[in-house]
Amino acid sequence: MKMYQTKSTFFLLFVIIFSYSFIRSVTAQEVEDESEFDYQKGNKGPHRWGEIKKEWSACKKGGMQSPIDLSNQRVKIIPNKLGKVTKSYKPSNATLKNRGHDISLQWDIGKAGSIKINGTEYFLHQCHWHSPSEHTINNRSYDMELHMVHMSKDNKLAVIGVLYKLGCHNVFLSKLMSHITSMADTHEEKHLGMIDPSQIKLGHKKYYRYMGSLTVPPCTEGVIWTISKKVRTVSREQVKQLRVAVHDYAEQNARPLQPIHSRDIHLVDGVISKGKN
Repeated sequence: MKMYQTKSTFFLLFVIIFSYSFIRSVTAQEVEDESEFDYQKGNKGPHRWGEIKKEWSACKKGGMQSPIDLSNQRVKIIPNKLGKVTKSYKPSNATLKNRGHDISLQWDIGKAGSIKINGTEYFLHQCHWHSPSEHTINNRSYDMELHMVHMSKDNKLAVIGVLYKLGCHNVFLSKLMSHITSMADTHEEKHLGMIDPSQIKLGHKKYYRYMGSLTVPPCTEGVIWTISKKVRTVSREQVKQLRVAVHDYAEQNARPLQPIHSRDIHLVDGVISKGKN
């Protein structure tokens, strides 16, 4: 009996330590203190991010920075089996945060499911919105862009992006809008209870894939980007409310386009399929 209790205690301690280090590594990846940077043309703007802190040097010196223009002239079409994404999301407790520079919906890492890319599992951590879009397609900008940020157990990052144009309201965003408007210009956060990320519509027959970076400091590189080719819709009022909610300097919170250099952009001819939860 004592041996069983000892093993149980050791296992519980291992889980706690692993979970703590995993969560800590995730939250350290993307700066949440928006007072350290902004989206204007001054000393804290995007063109100066790489000079503000040594840890942010990739923002200036990196060779695989995001966002980029997804130009048809550079795209290479590859079959689905070489770039397949399988998603296995599930409802989990979520917290809505006004981070000043954006609105973020965050789940406990590992609790809301994951995606698999090339056999590697990436756990969903959070999603957030940019307006206007950060990525462009053939130099066309869109009205909003959603990023779903995932991380593997060895701290590798994968982001799914969805572009939106003005049109019908976005159903998932509608469920959050009353909470978003109530926290305008604050650093408030709200615990929303169970939110199902599978209700965010992602799947389409074609999507772009390239290697890039986070689009906010520290601009960490090595991020696998998967961006749906299908442009979805969002209402003008929803875009307006997202802009009103964040701080004034971030009403247009899109980082400028970055050089592509010699990177490949793949167009995966397949689907973002649903796996087993």
